[in-house]
Parts: sequence; structure tokens; C-alpha cells
Amino acid sequence: MIVYRCETSMESIFTAVYRAYEEKRVHEETIISLTEEPLLFAEDIWVEPDERKVCKVINTLNRRFGQDNYLTLCMALASEDADSAQAVYRTIVQGLAGNVSKGHLFDNLADDYVHRAFALARTVNTEIGHQKQFLRFGELENGVLYSRIGPKNDVVVFLMPHFADRLPMENFMIYDDVHNLFGIHPAGRPWYLLRGGETELPIHLSEEEIRYQELFRQFCHTITIEERKNTKLQRNMLPLRFRKYMVEFS
Repeated sequence: MIVYRCETSMESIFTAVYRAYEEKRVHEETIISLTEEPLLFAEDIWVEPDERKVCKVINTLNRRFGQDNYLTLCMALASEDADSAQAVYRTIVQGLAGNVSKGHLFDNLADDYVHRAFALARTVNTEIGHQKQFLRFGELENGVLYSRIGPKNDVVVFLMPHFADRLPMENFMIYDDVHNLFGIHPAGRPWYLLRGGETELPIHLSEEEIRYQELFRQFCHTITIEERKNTKLQRNMLPLRFRKYMVEFS
């Protein structure tokens, strides 16, 4: 049994996928792991991300399966579940071995790995949709729009294109305090990601932003109809974990 030990990043996992094919491994006896948990009678191989190999894997996935299926694989890899890398790896193996045509990689949901990768991607996609709705920007003293979020999964890379398309001429930044990841968008320029750095940032909102946030909170409180309050329905529509990052609940 061969175990490729990877970092929790798409680059590391795709490098492991490339090496599994390059080294002609038996896929049924190969595991791509994101943990350090030992496995009896297995050979551990630590994987360092290789940009050249990552680009080759990305090009192959897009060419063979299409952009939509490639995006679904990336969403599955954004999951925090420990088996995400193995599910994606074996889904790729199944697709390449079966000569799957573009757009049909996830048709065979009877396969356990394909089903698992699809389920992980669906969960991540749901969180992306929630974050697009619940994310709140605040204006800092220097005019930069800043938002702090705490997602379960690593979704900032999927949020940045959405907001860059809607705020192309704004300087804005999204900070994921769970994964310590910044999405940074300079006005009129391409966005980029920055991982690491200070976990406790000195955030100073502008005076106008503070006034508007207070007005917004008062507005939300004023329109509330106590007689129609439904706490259970509110939790279903807006899970509690999002509220600590939202202006109206702060």
C-alpha cells in the first residue's frame, strides 16, 4: 500500500495525483491522505507541491471532463472532510479509465468515490451560496471594504470572482479567520490570495461606516414583528454560525 501524504491544498493533492500516474501506481492500492495518521504495512511518501505537475493535471481535467466538472472537483477538494483528497483522486481515476466524455464525470453515482466527491462538492457549493448572501462588508478608515467570515470549508477562492465581478473598481478584502486566508482585490486589478500573517488584525472602521451600521441595526430592529417571530425558522434560513459576522446581529 502506498500513501501520499499531502498538505491541505489543491496544489499538493494534484501533485500527488500526477505522481501516482507518473510512478505507475496500482490505484486500488494507493491512498492520498491529508492526515498524518499511520497506516500499517504502508509506504509513506510526502508530497511537495510542484507547479508544473499541477498545471498538467489541471489541463488534463479541463480537456477530458470539461470546466464544470473540473470546478466540481475543486469544490470537493475545498471540503474540510479528511477523505476529500482520496474521493477526488479515485473519481479522476474512474473517469480517465472509463473514457468519460465532457460533462459526464459524475454520472456514475453508483461508484462510492464518485458519489462521495459529488456530495462533498454539493456541501461546499451550499456554503458558497450562503456566504454570498450573508457576507457583510464594512468600510475601513482608509476606504478599503473589509469583510471577516468563518466558513467551515475553504471557500474564499470561490467567493472572490463573485465579488470582483460586482465590485470591480473597489479595494476590498475578505478574511477567512478559520483558515487564516485573505482574498485581496485592488481596484481595477486582478484579485489574489494571501495565506497566513496576523490572525488578530487591528480593524478600524470609518466614522461614517459606524453610523450606517448603527442605522442598519436600528432599521432591522424596528421592522421586527414580535408576534410573528419564529426562532426555529430563522435558524433554518440563517444558521447561528453566520450571525457573529453579520452587522445586524453584532
